[in-house]
Amino acid sequence: MTSPDWPDGPHESGSYGAASMPDGPADPPSATNGPGASGRRRRRRRRLGSYVAVAVVLLAVVVGVAIWAPWRKAPVLPPTGLAAGVRTTSSVTFHWSGPATGPSPDKYLILHNGKVIGSVPGTVTSFHATGLGPATAYKYRVAAVRGGDRSALSPILTVNTKAPPISAARWQGRWTVDIRITKGAGALRGKGATGWTEAWRTSPICPVRACAVQVTGGLNRQTFKATLARTGAVYTGTTKADVFRCGQSGSSAPIKSTLTFRVTVTSAQPVKGAWLAGAWTGQMEISSPYTLGRTFYCKAFKLTTKISASF
Repeated sequence: MTSPDWPDGPHESGSYGAASMPDGPADPPSATNGPGASGRRRRRRRRLGSYVAVAVVLLAVVVGVAIWAPWRKAPVLPPTGLAAGVRTTSSVTFHWSGPATGPSPDKYLILHNGKVIGSVPGTVTSFHATGLGPATAYKYRVAAVRGGDRSALSPILTVNTKAPPISAARWQGRWTVDIRITKGAGALRGKGATGWTEAWRTSPICPVRACAVQVTGGLNRQTFKATLARTGAVYTGTTKADVFRCGQSGSSAPIKSTLTFRVTVTSAQPVKGAWLAGAWTGQMEISSPYTLGRTFYCKAFKLTTKISASF
């Protein structure tokens, strides 16, 4: 008995036999409506909100780091507002302002002519300079120091010490003295005698300050020495000296004349930190007695002269 023939199997275009199954479940259509769509939208919005929140937090951290940055040192600010205070003939005081904000410095450096001459703690904003010369301009600058770092220098402050009175001037030095005869010139030999220009030196007897002086100088090509006492700016004194001779050249006798001085210092100036006379004027009287030689004599006479000198 023969088996019946079975067909070979369904052909792609066949319509009979076992039904063909699809390859797999088809993707569901994207729904825009329905109960599931609104849930998905809510979940997407929550995820987006989370991302924005994280971004805001990160931005705040970055900004905070940029503003606070504790590892960055605050700059050392220079002092401002330098101004002079109390001044004397030998000292000055000046002050300044510290930083308006931020930390205070550890100390302030005081500079004069570009060199550091002292310092004060950072809590002090003034300086007192001593041992200065009178009537002299001094230039100062200040710098702040913190943690080993130094600020820029402040602007220059110029402060002048006070000038002492002229009476306090020390009368010393070498002078070219103009000596003009104002009375008695006719007693001298020769016509038209009017005076001399001589070199004098004044040396104070004390080591410092104004005091009595010794004057060493020339007069009529002769030398004299005199000690003059001081009263304020006025110096007075007398001495004897052979400044004239009686008789003819080769046969003459010295005349012991008395020189009387009265000198007033008229100006003063600072010189290397000292307060010194800058100019003076006065009068010198020369009194010569009757003098007798072997075969001649000279009458007594008196000369009045004006004397002056300046640097």
